[in-house]
Amino acid sequence: GVIDLDNISLFPVNTWKGRENGLREDIVQLLADLQPGFLRFPGGCIVEGRTLAQRYQWKKTVGPLWDRTLLINRWNTEFGHRPTPDYFQSFGLGFFEYFQLAEDLGAEPLPILGCGMACQFNTGELVPLADLDPYVQDALDLIEFANGPADSPWGQVRNSMGHPEPFNMKYIGIGNEQWGPEYIERYAIFEKAIKEQYPDIVIISSSGPFPEGDFFEYGTSELKKLNAEIIDEHYYNTPEWFRDNATRYDDYARGGAKIFAGEYAAQSVRTTSPENKNNWECALSEAAFITGLERNADLVVMTSYAPLLAHQDGWQWTPNLIWFNNLEAYGTANYHVQKLFSNHRGNELLAISTFDGKVVAGENDLFASSVKNTNSGEIFVKLVNTSDKKQQLEIDIKNQQLEGTATALILSSDQLTDENSFENPKKIIPRESELSAINNHLSLEIDPYTFMVIKIGLE
Repeated sequence: GVIDLDNISLFPVNTWKGRENGLREDIVQLLADLQPGFLRFPGGCIVEGRTLAQRYQWKKTVGPLWDRTLLINRWNTEFGHRPTPDYFQSFGLGFFEYFQLAEDLGAEPLPILGCGMACQFNTGELVPLADLDPYVQDALDLIEFANGPADSPWGQVRNSMGHPEPFNMKYIGIGNEQWGPEYIERYAIFEKAIKEQYPDIVIISSSGPFPEGDFFEYGTSELKKLNAEIIDEHYYNTPEWFRDNATRYDDYARGGAKIFAGEYAAQSVRTTSPENKNNWECALSEAAFITGLERNADLVVMTSYAPLLAHQDGWQWTPNLIWFNNLEAYGTANYHVQKLFSNHRGNELLAISTFDGKVVAGENDLFASSVKNTNSGEIFVKLVNTSDKKQQLEIDIKNQQLEGTATALILSSDQLTDENSFENPKKIIPRESELSAINNHLSLEIDPYTFMVIKIGLE
């Protein structure tokens, strides 16, 4: 006879944490090794769609796999260098799976929702304000899906998928890279409705696609008038820009909105170029920039590199943090920079400066930040040398009682064009070295083009 098969989805037996129809172990392990504080999903511009009809709708990505509505992917014809007109989403990976992944990783879930605006780089189609209610209701229903009791309407859907307990979602993002008055007036409507029903949910807003210029200045100014809690800033720029902007937040006003560095990656050629590489210059420059984020951790409360994942044969955008094919996955040099920072976080920020009181943020091509982890009893000093010369450093640590030894985790490469690859996935990975800390003093030499994390135990 004849058998018609409607929905086929094949999975390996061994998935992350043994989840049925789960995710690939090796890829998720790379994510887990980052010890992420949060997971932003389902991405950026994908939430908006090229048109409103083609936008990402979370309600169509939950429930039985065979009932989830197929959707053409908004990236199908976005890039002329790699058109993919047959690129569809089955939503086998939907909002439930994203929440589940965040839970498995021990990370806070951070869903991003459309705000009634199609991607402004495409059609920029708008929902009239009078017709915005269904979009706002989607946000309210998502909070119920994530946090509501198992017998609530959307909590029942979560319960039916095998998760009666709430996901305890704390954050929600409204809009991605939107700009202009149309975004501000729509954001205000979302903010009012969410806060009335769920006052404890923290709302993340958008400052637009660029870190400066008219769109950025207008959006940031208007959001502050609305008392926005966290503003999402994005930076895709040259390695030089990242080094030059290590002091970006030193003089930002305090007492208002916090900052989420939601998408950033140094571009070795130019933004959207298919020739961009995950090379060491980009990764090293990002390390220099992140010292500035950490130094201003009272203001910059969340950061995330983007994009996260790319298939060896199925990419349209470079660079990306993790590359994989059907059998292997590896972390780029940028990945190891992120990992060194995320694995050596503190809960107290320590001031670090030159002996004459200057911030270490580019003078002599050196960048630095330092934190203390009172739980582990350690100090972490991050040092970045972006010059082509070795530099001798003398470090005095005040008001702390140190153990006699310290460990240096060193990430370095001789050539700025070096990068990890499937052929050589460990070309740029950290190596360890022991240091002596005598009378709260460290004397060390840092090689050219090097990022170093010094772990110092406290007595």
